[in-house]
Amino acid sequence: MRFTCVPARASLLGFGCREAPHCRKVVYIQLVEVEAAFKNLKDDLQLRPIYHQLEHRVEAHIFVAFLAYCLHVTLRAQLKPLAPGLTPRAVLDKLAAIQMLDVHFPTTDGRMLILSRYTELNAEQKLLVNQLKLDLPSQPPPRITALAGKPARVVTQQL
Repeated sequence: MRFTCVPARASLLGFGCREAPHCRKVVYIQLVEVEAAFKNLKDDLQLRPIYHQLEHRVEAHIFVAFLAYCLHVTLRAQLKPLAPGLTPRAVLDKLAAIQMLDVHFPTTDGRMLILSRYTELNAEQKLLVNQLKLDLPSQPPPRITALAGKPARVVTQQL
């Protein structure tokens, strides 16, 4: 397949491609996939429409959209042999319920004990994580903040 530099609309119509019918179909499918990935990115990040004024911001926006597309395609490729019935959207929806939170406990000397924890996985999430052969990181160690006006001393302890 050989492409020449033509506007996007023209390439969708098959101009600039020697095998026009096949070329049109491939380019159209890729366009639909890219638009779906970009929509998923905006939905996942709960983004409103963004209107950029500066060229470097437009390029950054396109770069982030492209990264989202790459991640979407990679996840779909990983799902195909391991869990063929699942879509990337379904996986992201199931894993979205996992949250990381900080639990703050005041100490008697005025400092704060901070426990960063992620929520426990439900049965469906555990099955999904195992099926995808993913390993969740261990829970981070607790942190203790310093008294106001004194230098911070981080105390960590393996549980």
